Amino acid sequence: MNAQAAAPTPVRILCVDDHPLMRSGIVRNITLHKDLVIVAEASTGDEAVVEFERHHPDITLMDLRLPGMGGLEAIRAIRRVSPEARIVVLTMYDGEGDVYEALRAGARGYLLKDTLPDRLIEAIHEVHEGKMCIPAELEARLESRARQPMLTPRETQVLELLAQGLRNKEIAARLGISEETVRVHVKSTFAKLNVHDRTAALAEALRRGIIRMN
Repeated sequence: MNAQAAAPTPVRILCVDDHPLMRSGIVRNITLHKDLVIVAEASTGDEAVVEFERHHPDITLMDLRLPGMGGLEAIRAIRRVSPEARIVVLTMYDGEGDVYEALRAGARGYLLKDTLPDRLIEAIHEVHEGKMCIPAELEARLESRARQPMLTPRETQVLELLAQGLRNKEIAARLGISEETVRVHVKSTFAKLNVHDRTAALAEALRRGIIRMN
């Protein structure tokens, strides 16, 4: 009688999310599959790096908004430990700015938290096999973003201060520049975002993930 073939080694997963109910739901879904195993959980970016160094999982599921060290910082830290780390962002934020920054940090996949459970499992396997995993609608946004003029760091800084409710004069004082320079940055930002007033600029910047309201 031939010896029974050994079962394949399960894909080892680190799950990072600061919401216990969300994390437990993800873990519960994964544990239904015999070819997947949760080796560790983390609720902060700092914990994620520690657990990654301890277990070296095959796949890390990473939320972006975490207390302390954020998800992007954690991705970069993990990639410094292991440049080949395979990380899938699992978040509620769908702005193309969030997707772009996550992929630039080294994520291999980007899924929203309303993703169907079966699709999450498929994505884990795809990334484990070395593929990229980005939903078509988010990929289309990235392509659209690439065709749009980028805000400069100073324009983004001015936009963030506008979001705090500051007037041009107050922004000028905060940044140590003239009020006229602020007006130039605001005008340029409106043109790049294809809007005509501050309210529309802030709404568009939030939609794209350029700024985030705390």
